[in-house]
Amino acid sequence: MFQNLSEKLSNAFKRFRNKGKLTPADVKEGMREIKLALLEADVSFKVVKEFVKSVTDRAIGSEVLESLLPGQQVVKIVNEELINLMGKTQAKLEIDSRPPTVVMMVGLQGAGKTTHSGKIAGLYKKQGKNPLLVACDVYRPAAIKQLQVVGEKLGIAVYADEKSKNPVSIAKDALAYAKKHGHDMVFIDTAGRLHVDEVLMKELQNIKAATNPIEILLVVDAMLGQDAVNVAESFNNMLEITGVVLTKLDGDTRGGAALSVRYVTGKPIKFVGTGEKLDTIEPFYPDRMASRILGMGDVLSLIEKAEENFDKKKAEELEKKMRQNTFTLTDYLDQLAQLKKMGSLDSLMGMIPGMNTAAMKDAKVDEGMLARTEAIILSMTPKERVNPDIINSSRKKRIASGSGTSVEEINKLLKQFEQMKKMMKQMASGKLGGLFGGFGKRKMPFKF
Repeated sequence: MFQNLSEKLSNAFKRFRNKGKLTPADVKEGMREIKLALLEADVSFKVVKEFVKSVTDRAIGSEVLESLLPGQQVVKIVNEELINLMGKTQAKLEIDSRPPTVVMMVGLQGAGKTTHSGKIAGLYKKQGKNPLLVACDVYRPAAIKQLQVVGEKLGIAVYADEKSKNPVSIAKDALAYAKKHGHDMVFIDTAGRLHVDEVLMKELQNIKAATNPIEILLVVDAMLGQDAVNVAESFNNMLEITGVVLTKLDGDTRGGAALSVRYVTGKPIKFVGTGEKLDTIEPFYPDRMASRILGMGDVLSLIEKAEENFDKKKAEELEKKMRQNTFTLTDYLDQLAQLKKMGSLDSLMGMIPGMNTAAMKDAKVDEGMLARTEAIILSMTPKERVNPDIINSSRKKRIASGSGTSVEEINKLLKQFEQMKKMMKQMASGKLGGLFGGFGKRKMPFKF
């Protein structure tokens, strides 16, 4: 996500970095490039105009022009203004003091309402809530079945009335059902249309009046770009939405919707969908998103993702093995399995500070490499995994045949494994002790 925007902003910043001192003319020329970068990213023109003005006003002030490192000051200002643009702080879902908390999911057809109703409900289930999914899309073929499948995969109850064609009465009945059966959160999956129309809005207004939701979340496809902003504005005018869920953010290299929606509607982005799987959803943090846009990574999200997916006991065992230098190929296989739980490698690499997005533009992370590595290790005997030095040419041929790979790939894996063991030995002895410095008191819950 934001690949094109990050690259263009980085090029614009080079104008500032190469100067010992900045003049107002330098700032003006750099701001022109930033303006073009934002417009090409499909950011609303009104938003671009206001953003560039705010940055320029600050950049031609004494804090930059009289600074010893003016380039860094400009980047700092752009970062702060991006955070302001996207809402300053994280906006959490409001929880009703008198349960159930009713959340109404609205948006155009194809935006991902059904899937993201389940994704958000799944987030709160992990926090100890007992959510109920409500099927109020009575028009789209198989919409009810889709929600039931999502609910089944997540272990979340689904309320559906396949005989009724009245979404308002279904929503009311579901609310009564939730109160009776102890569901403290209700997510109403409403019908969408291919465009905003009066019939759609009237129906949604009736559901809103009947259920009195504490949250009305607009689900918007980030790949719509400028159109996403127009959709958000229309829904907000008619329904008074409380927040936005941006979907398909992983497929949008421009990022215009993320930068425009908050400004245009005045309503915060609360969640972002970053993939097709049911766990690929994140709370929206303006500061972290700004860091990603500027190519600074997102260390906090990376740590939280790791803490959520990595087995703490296994991590402690691994740390012990690192200190004792007894790390085996079986341990390596365990680490790969836990890494896969965290999501696609492309998305994880985007969170690493200093990752050069321009250099990575045409480089696709080979997800199949993990599968081949697993197949190779699983084709080894337990003895070979513990002591790979015994793997001679005949054993390599057997492993290659069993894993559907080549001897060359096996040699490459064994070489990488030896290099990793050497690095781990250095880390354990303290020679690389400063490698993860700067994370404060929080330990990294995974090893490299």
